[in-house]
Amino acid sequence: MRDLFRPYRFGVVATLLLGLLDVAVEMSRPLLIAAVIDSGIPAAARHDYVPMRWYVALYLLSSLATAGLTWAFTVVANRIGQDVLLDLRHRIFRHVQQLSISFHESYPSGRIISRLTSDIEALRTLLEESIEGLFRAFLSVFAIAIVLLWLDPLLTSIIVIAFLPALWITRQFRKRAHYHSERTQSAIARVIAHFVETVNGIRVVQTYRMEKSNERTMRTLNAAHRDATIAAGNAMASSTALVNFLGNASVALVLLVGGWQIIHGGLALGVLTAFVLYLRKFYDPVTDLARFANSYAVALAAFDKIAGVLAERPQLAQPAAPKPLRTNRAEVEFRDVAFRYQTSPGLVLDDLNLRIAPGETVALVGATGSGKSTIAKLLARFYDPVAGAVVINEIDLREVTDADLRRTVAMVTQEPFLFTGSVADNIALGKPEATRAEIERAAATIGAHEFISELPDRFDSEVNKRGARLSAGQRQLIALTRALLADPAVLILDEATSSMDPSTERVVQRALRTVLLDRTALIIAHRLSTVLNADRVLVIEDGRIVEQGPPEELIAGGRHFAALHRAWLSSTIV
Repeated sequence: MRDLFRPYRFGVVATLLLGLLDVAVEMSRPLLIAAVIDSGIPAAARHDYVPMRWYVALYLLSSLATAGLTWAFTVVANRIGQDVLLDLRHRIFRHVQQLSISFHESYPSGRIISRLTSDIEALRTLLEESIEGLFRAFLSVFAIAIVLLWLDPLLTSIIVIAFLPALWITRQFRKRAHYHSERTQSAIARVIAHFVETVNGIRVVQTYRMEKSNERTMRTLNAAHRDATIAAGNAMASSTALVNFLGNASVALVLLVGGWQIIHGGLALGVLTAFVLYLRKFYDPVTDLARFANSYAVALAAFDKIAGVLAERPQLAQPAAPKPLRTNRAEVEFRDVAFRYQTSPGLVLDDLNLRIAPGETVALVGATGSGKSTIAKLLARFYDPVAGAVVINEIDLREVTDADLRRTVAMVTQEPFLFTGSVADNIALGKPEATRAEIERAAATIGAHEFISELPDRFDSEVNKRGARLSAGQRQLIALTRALLADPAVLILDEATSSMDPSTERVVQRALRTVLLDRTALIIAHRLSTVLNADRVLVIEDGRIVEQGPPEELIAGGRHFAALHRAWLSSTIV
């Protein structure tokens, strides 16, 4: 937390100075009231109105100064708080983007959203509503304690007797509030995660009529959040009520003892009045501190969760002395590669050796879970192998910067992701500096130009909700155009045509012949129509290559690929 305020240390110092001045000016007013009672009124009774006028003028001047200082204090504190939140949001967003794919595959997206929403909101509440009160409360308690001790040590001792239990109560309820606040933050994170999951999977929800069961789950999660919030509120209410009672009880004792002192001539009425006013001002910040303890507990629980995300480190280390990887032709090698996922004890790939020559198109086929997509992820360096090395042009990918690798390797997956923006914007993600002519040329090469031309605003048509109004095939065509525009030396197609209808697939197959020309390519597909044009086919079983060769030779060989080919032909017969 301290690091967040370091860039604004001068503003924090200014806030403290403004707070000191504000409290100092405010402390003067009860003394002015005491002076009016003990000096101004008796003088006025003798027809001497000058003291009264001076005291009243000073009181008004003090009030005006307090208004100005409070305004300045609030403005500066609010600006610092908002700047800190801005930096924190940006830090979380930047950090999450840099984390490895393994983090995103294991950490629910709803919880990440919770870090940026409910947890940031808890910190906002602390910064906006409590920081001002916290500064003023601490300063006020300290200043008032000194003034009270100066006015009357005996009455001050009564306050101390009542203050110590109030302090103990505040500490106890702060611990309880922190416990309930952690429950509250965890509960709302589960609510958001379930909501995001439901919205993202709404087609499945409605297809399988999961609405009622999802409502029951959401009701249970919401009830848990409500109960945790109520428990935290009850702890806060109990603390505030007890502190207020002790404050009022101490006022009663002060009036009793102070009245006895006035009767016996040991205390002036104005001093007692000022003392009671200071006493009320004393317990107000104590109550604020108790209330702040609850906000602090909520914010601390939220910050712990945010810190947990920020503490995550990318599993893929960046090279200390990176080697450049800029080439138009790429040779890819997997050398004795072994790999396992953290969530699985067994090896997904075991002693894999594979060489793809520059300009060669290699297709991977095999059953689901055989390791095909894992090979693609290793080539894109979403993961590093646990043994062996993945090499491009004799350079280990672990010795290459992410920027160089992304320029060299592009990947098109089964489920293309389109961002909010125009069609042209989505295509240009592969090459942000591309001209409109380059974008349209790439779309024409792929075969996407025809359907884009039929959109209301052609390439300027807005893509919303991940391109929900476009067909799966159209979204995939845009993704392929994006990859082509990036002009990578290595292109990975992971089930890139599986969501296309036969007519669209034929368009793309024609385009791929041009796209893959003189480009190193790795194709993963269940539809064998996609791999028949490959230079070489590899059959993967349990993370090993069990058969490889040109597709025609493998079909004639009558082994693994031939069996897959026969099954595919049978499935295409109507």
